[in-house]
Amino acid sequence: QVQLVESGGGLVQAGGSLRLSCAGSGIILNLNAMSWYRQAPGKQRELVARITSGGSTNYVDSVKGRFTISIDNAKNTLYLQMNSLKPEDTAVYYCMTRTWREYWGQGTQVTVSS
Repeated sequence: QVQLVESGGGLVQAGGSLRLSCAGSGIILNLNAMSWYRQAPGKQRELVARITSGGSTNYVDSVKGRFTISIDNAKNTLYLQMNSLKPEDTAVYYCMTRTWREYWGQGTQVTVSS
């Protein structure tokens, strides 16, 4: 059974940093493209960052230069390092992967105060 479990969210002041984690079980994360999405209140879920099985990364323009997506193969864990956080980064963050179907984590809340 595939499970993705996020952690690391919280309340931080603008300009601060957080590192989100997404621990995988029942699946080897680095064999699949992995993504971080976020959903702010009243807004659609948006793709924030993606890493392919080959290690290529891409980011939504609003987080380029501030966020970094990575995978620790030994821990089978996906990360999202978020620096220089802004109030507009406030959202629930989800990790996702797709094999023959999509798998989503439960989400972790990130709140950035101004």
